Amino acid sequence: MSRYAVIGAGPSGLAIARALQVQGIEVDGFEASHGVGGLWDITNPRSTMYESAHLISSRTTTEFAEFPMASGVDYPSHRVLRDYFRSYADHFGLTSLFRFDTRVTLLEPRDGGWDLAHAGPDGVGTRWYAGVIIANGTLAEPNVPSFDGDFAGELMHTSAYKSAAQLDGRRVLIVGAGNSGCDIAVDAVHHAASVDMSVRRGYYFVPRYLFGRPSDTLNQGKPLPARIKQAVDSRVLKAFTGDPVRFGFPKPDYRIYESHPIVNTMVLNHLGQGDLRVRADVERFDGHTVRFRDGSGGDYDLVMLATGYRLDYPFVDRAHLQWRGSSPRLFLNMFPASFNGLYLMGMIEASGIGWQGRYEQAELLASYLAAAENAPEQAVRFRDRVTGSPWPDVTGGYRYLGLARMSYYVNNHAYRAAVRHEREALEQTR
Repeated sequence: MSRYAVIGAGPSGLAIARALQVQGIEVDGFEASHGVGGLWDITNPRSTMYESAHLISSRTTTEFAEFPMASGVDYPSHRVLRDYFRSYADHFGLTSLFRFDTRVTLLEPRDGGWDLAHAGPDGVGTRWYAGVIIANGTLAEPNVPSFDGDFAGELMHTSAYKSAAQLDGRRVLIVGAGNSGCDIAVDAVHHAASVDMSVRRGYYFVPRYLFGRPSDTLNQGKPLPARIKQAVDSRVLKAFTGDPVRFGFPKPDYRIYESHPIVNTMVLNHLGQGDLRVRADVERFDGHTVRFRDGSGGDYDLVMLATGYRLDYPFVDRAHLQWRGSSPRLFLNMFPASFNGLYLMGMIEASGIGWQGRYEQAELLASYLAAAENAPEQAVRFRDRVTGSPWPDVTGGYRYLGLARMSYYVNNHAYRAAVRHEREALEQTR
């Protein structure tokens, strides 16, 4: 029986370890931190979590279907989620599959498989595996843009933000208004001397609750066509939250859901109360002064970069993952067309896909690896489909923004339907 390595013990790593376990495939896991949970464990040195962080999707649309959360809270905190992943791993016997405090340093192909070099408490070593599943997350390596000029205060990425105490009494500028940036802005209004947000484009703001229910639990039936859903939901949002333009945000130059919406309407409340204000895109730094592209300026002690993250797989040559632009080009964001024995888990972002969507992704990969072991002719047919047929459209009809962070974005419903179709086709012939 072939043995496979899994890199990372966050939600995606646990999902693939569980799916491989179900198929009876032997697994060795490697995790650089001291335990399971990935970024949801704030004590993990690579975690980008902060004290006030909660889920932005609701519990029931996010949890693993076979292991519901014990909590009844709609939007649990990172502490609840860390404990959830620990319980999940212990319940299914996954914890013992991983070597903790062990970092993968290099992957190199050899004899149809991969040599995996690692360093940990027992020293350094190398082991050969039939294949390696990379599941080390998408939100750990900060994307830090360059700016003209020099800033005399503190320049910090949100990845280094942990507690609102870091903002006490300071004049804060937050660059970017993603979900983390908006969370931190809400923290800042209670601690900082002043808070501004610099943005270059408009955003859509989704309330956590609509009609008294978590907003992402509505319309859970057959998905509406993209244009109809965009028209309906944009009208509903305007009725509930108003037009963000009147709070100072630019008008979006894209339709709703063509970029990830902001699940935080408290920012709008604080803007309406004058607790913070929106500024234009940054033009340059000049000591403690930040010059904006509309000709205005402001003085700050701290510039917080809410500028997102970039994919990072430093232990393997990019050619092996068939990078194109900002991300690898993979079938269903998982399989290199070369089928070289490397696979990616969790390289998907989508509104509403949750961890169950990632587990379904893991089930397809595990089914393929089981076929490769026990029914090679079926695995060959799957590979032939991948290399010989057009790849499925997983956009769901949405025209996503052409940004680096959107290069691996998918539509929840379209992606999961494609994954189910491929798994059914694979298993029907076994």
